[in-house]
Amino acid sequence: MKKSLLTVLAAAALTVATSGVALAQNAYPTKPIRLVVGFAAGGPTDVIARVLARDMSVTLGQSVIVDNKAGASSMIGTREVRNAPSDGYTLLFSSLGMNVNPILLGEQAGYDPKTDFAPISNAANLPLVAVNAYDSPIKSMADLLKKARTKPEAVTFGSSGSGGSGHLASELLATQAKAKMLHIPYKGNGPALLEVMAGRVDYMFYPVIGIAENVASKRLQILAVGTAKRLPQFPNVPTMSEVGFPGFEETAPWVGMLAPAKTSPAIINKLHDAMTKALAKPDVRAQLEKLGAVIVGDTPTEFAAFLKRDHDRWASVIKAADIKPETN
Repeated sequence: MKKSLLTVLAAAALTVATSGVALAQNAYPTKPIRLVVGFAAGGPTDVIARVLARDMSVTLGQSVIVDNKAGASSMIGTREVRNAPSDGYTLLFSSLGMNVNPILLGEQAGYDPKTDFAPISNAANLPLVAVNAYDSPIKSMADLLKKARTKPEAVTFGSSGSGGSGHLASELLATQAKAKMLHIPYKGNGPALLEVMAGRVDYMFYPVIGIAENVASKRLQILAVGTAKRLPQFPNVPTMSEVGFPGFEETAPWVGMLAPAKTSPAIINKLHDAMTKALAKPDVRAQLEKLGAVIVGDTPTEFAAFLKRDHDRWASVIKAADIKPETN
């Protein structure tokens, strides 16, 4: 009898505890949410995070506060979220570097992108476009690759630095085209673009944001766009698929939201619901599309599958191109 009573009491305690957890998850959020961005304020990742945070705050009934933790190629902020409690109150808004840093640095990155985070949704992609100087004799991707195949490193390409999106996209192109091109890294996309416009560097992959003005002023021409379909603002420019490189749209830097691993599915689903509702609103879409973003808004499962493909693709490119991390 005594054993039976203890069993009943234990079962009741377990029911109460389980109910308490369920109630806490259903009540979530009960306090402000911190959304960590591993980049300085004002960049594309930060701007998109703030647009979404503002709208999600209304849906969730609690403030979603963007906290910029810039430095170490976004690793400072990523590590902080990795070590945060899995309670839904510290989240990460990240990009391509989350996968690339551990490929380049191994354990020194301080986190494992495959096991340390719970994906919520990929917000958007920021397409890359291949650009060169307006008065360059290279007028098409075919011209570029013809030159590249004449001899190793006959073509130079700029980037914002080793392991950045533009660097990796060009290395992927070189691998697929079976050509060896020479990488010229700079401290940021801006300085690299100036060298391309001056004709001192043959070309680069650059985010579509801000390109239209330079094209209109005849400082740049676009050889191809890294999107699945032609961009409305550049209707005469072919896609990478049209010039022989299908699937290149997946090289576009992504921006998405993640939580620490072991965050409950109920919390993940509530955050996903708030995020995708924001992405569906006309005013939010207009703001993001003005930046040149291609809106995604996928499910946690779809985002997880994308992140795996993204990791495997860049691991293959980095190995094939023998890319090393920057030491300065």
